[in-house]
Amino acid sequence: MKQLPYVSAEQLAALEFDYVVVGAGSAGCAIASRLAEDPSVTVALLESGPPDHHFSVTAPLGLALLATRRGPRNYGYFSVPQPALHGRRSYQPRGRGLGGSSSINGMVYVRGHRNDYDEWAVAGCHGWSYRDVLPYFRRSECNELHAGSDDNPWHGGHGPLHVSNLRSPNPFSQRFIEAALQAGFPLNHDFNGEKQEGVGLYQVTQRNGERWNTPRAFLHGGDPTDANMNGGRSRLTVLTNSQALRVVFDGRRARGVSIVRDGMKQTVRARREVVLSAGAYGSPQLLMASGIGPAVHLREFGIEVVHDLAGVGQNLQDHADVLVNKQLDTTDLFGRSVRGGMRLLSEILRYRRHRTGMVTSNFAEAGAFVRSRAELDIPDLQLHFVPGMIGGRGGRQRVRGHGYSCHVCVLRPHSRGEVRLRTPDMRDAPSIDARLLSDKRDLDSLVEGVRIVRRIFAQRSLAGMGGRELFTESLGDGDGSDDAIREFVRSHADTVFHPVGTCSMGTGPMAVVDPSLRVIGVEGLRVVDASVMPTLVGGNTNAPSIMIAEKAADMMRREWAGARLVAAV
Repeated sequence: MKQLPYVSAEQLAALEFDYVVVGAGSAGCAIASRLAEDPSVTVALLESGPPDHHFSVTAPLGLALLATRRGPRNYGYFSVPQPALHGRRSYQPRGRGLGGSSSINGMVYVRGHRNDYDEWAVAGCHGWSYRDVLPYFRRSECNELHAGSDDNPWHGGHGPLHVSNLRSPNPFSQRFIEAALQAGFPLNHDFNGEKQEGVGLYQVTQRNGERWNTPRAFLHGGDPTDANMNGGRSRLTVLTNSQALRVVFDGRRARGVSIVRDGMKQTVRARREVVLSAGAYGSPQLLMASGIGPAVHLREFGIEVVHDLAGVGQNLQDHADVLVNKQLDTTDLFGRSVRGGMRLLSEILRYRRHRTGMVTSNFAEAGAFVRSRAELDIPDLQLHFVPGMIGGRGGRQRVRGHGYSCHVCVLRPHSRGEVRLRTPDMRDAPSIDARLLSDKRDLDSLVEGVRIVRRIFAQRSLAGMGGRELFTESLGDGDGSDDAIREFVRSHADTVFHPVGTCSMGTGPMAVVDPSLRVIGVEGLRVVDASVMPTLVGGNTNAPSIMIAEKAADMMRREWAGARLVAAV
């Protein structure tokens, strides 16, 4: 395994790379890999967590263990108490280790609506319209329905990120689709095609029934046992278990990253640029710990201010989400029971032999994009149907028995939160205030979303199977009153784990990075991850994060090629 040698500080000071990338998540793996395609440069990719070589990562069903609790591969953050959620703290899982959240997420491949990107461009993020970003979505993707082909205008067939249909979709996922059709919603076979609206099965980032996270796509060359974790590319050095402490500056230019490994502090130096890809919580935290952020806040912790940048940590957005559960006694559905445990054992054996069956499930198998009000031009709600129950207060506590559930989330929330330092030490969790449902419009949208889910559940394809709703007894039958649904939402809502926006791209006074993703006010430093999104896209955020990295790599290569040309002249 290629690692930085444990040598003296004097020796280590002479060890440099052209690029140092902090964070090996969805964006970090992609940009490090793309930069390393240039044989003339060297790249170091730093990751605080472990490698991804583990069955719980490769087996899709492992997300039930990884995403639901804090552990070596999940930071398991919690927000500060949320007033609109009756003072509850919001659960905020974030991936730790190679792949970041792509190693623990639900594997849903959704890009968002084309209008989302066009609005970025209108707001001043030139070069980020849907027409501009679509080629980068296609470049990263190898869609099994179009593999080896460039003929489809929406999908790629040659990229490193495998996107597939589910191998063994649950029969209740199909029942959900039929019920949605009976409720009047249109069928959609491709949420990433010409139209987003409608109901259908999600495509997933899997290959042959295994999770295809970003290390498998961009680092390992498809080999999950790759010992060097770099796909055989000697100019790409991957360092796991390496916690970034701060960016090192020479004046206002980033020159490297101070890290700690096995208790020893070291500095990894960058000749060209430092790239932060630590995510919507990690990137603003690292900027502030390094002296870039709101000056008053930094001085509270005794941090020397490199640049007073008010927008760092602001503009936090996430998909506020609530679940409707229905209990039904069948082991075709995931659940906690003796019979369910026996069924799962047989499914594990089936998976080991054939890579099929329930272990290939991403849980969020089917879904829909719908409008809460008929007068809207595009969908403002997303549904994720799960062939299992996810219940309890906040929608994340375990419940006994079997059943199914459906998430509904607000796609373009009006509520805005913030990330702040809790301490100046990057090894401590940041302070996260999501301010969920602080804007009444988000609550109103979720009220309509609950009604839509219950209307789908009431159709014959699902209702004919029997069962009873859990946690919604106060809503009664039919539509239920606004007040009762609001109380239900406040008591059970959380997020669907899509935080963005805390290092917002733009040109205004609260922008943190410019449209080339360079940190404003300093040199040699960029942010490349979901934190740069000025507004949250209408869908899951894994694919857009990879797209951002693909586009950033091209911008960086062009800039440095131009600089070399000018120097030569």
